[in-house]
Amino acid sequence: MRVMVPLHEIYGRFLRQRQPLLAFFIALAVFLVTFSPAVHAQSAPIRVLALGDSLTAGYNLPADAAFPAQLEKALRASGLPQVSIINAGVSGDTSAGALSRLEWSLADKPTHALVAIGANDMLRGLSPENAQANIDRILARLQQAGVKTLLIGMLAAPNLGEDYARRFNGLYPALAEKYKLPLYPFFLDGVATRRDLTLDDGMHPNRDGVAEMVKRIQPQVAEWLKR
Repeated sequence: MRVMVPLHEIYGRFLRQRQPLLAFFIALAVFLVTFSPAVHAQSAPIRVLALGDSLTAGYNLPADAAFPAQLEKALRASGLPQVSIINAGVSGDTSAGALSRLEWSLADKPTHALVAIGANDMLRGLSPENAQANIDRILARLQQAGVKTLLIGMLAAPNLGEDYARRFNGLYPALAEKYKLPLYPFFLDGVATRRDLTLDDGMHPNRDGVAEMVKRIQPQVAEWLKR
């Protein structure tokens, strides 16, 4: 005589027999999700030190209009919500000044750095060789600290002459090559000489000028941060 076993009991036996295997696959799935490098790469905080002068600090602009704030907003909107940018710009600072406060800036524990310094060295007609030496020491210290760095260049004003321009303009590519760093050639690209994008002094970017700077540099910075 055939005994009919209820369907729910058959399923119950089936699940009990395979419970260890099921538990194994659940544990494996949790492990892969939790420890996947891709997941951690996307969620790990990215702290970017923006080391510079008034162009970084946001001279005569509200905090939310300064370069670090606008760039942070653009990067987050582009798919990098874990990015925060530390405004380490000081108006009037030279490369020597930036070097002197670097250790203080590193106290914020940045993972990355944007180095945009040297404009005031140029405007004061200071030695390009001294500026290069100072920036060299900044880059060496960042490398020693394990901080990934993108170098942002500046171009000499034409009135300083061809010799000065050659010496000054060449220092950024030379340092980028020495330290194997990505280089954004000219911080004020698209903004310099445009009165509608600068303050009344004709030098510092206004809010729209900073937005133009961010629009131009953001793709390179985003690609660099995703590496």
